[in-house]
Amino acid sequence: MAKHDPDLDQLFQALADPTRRAVLTRLAEGPATVSELARPTGLRLPTVMRHLSVLEGAGLIASAKDGRVRSCAIVPEALAPLRSWLDDQRALWEARLDRLDDYVTKLMKEREHGPGPKN
Repeated sequence: MAKHDPDLDQLFQALADPTRRAVLTRLAEGPATVSELARPTGLRLPTVMRHLSVLEGAGLIASAKDGRVRSCAIVPEALAPLRSWLDDQRALWEARLDRLDDYVTKLMKEREHGPGPKN
């Protein structure tokens, strides 16, 4: 059974929404105020704040308030567990596909030349 990682679940949940991914894409360019982040979404400010709360809860962004203005910044290192999991999955599936390729190649050779010696 696969290892369950609640932090990884939270990262995937945060990234599952296109609005939150768009916010992260914007924040990759540099910090922005909540108003700047809300403007292109067409969403009401409370809705945007809920999206930002999910991102902050997953550790993907950090926010700070200066007077009445709240600014957000991306926390790129928060993606490390996700990157690590994806790298592990890639290695697993590449190994499986390599074994499948070896098996199919063996079957093709046997079909061309007949079965090899039996033990």
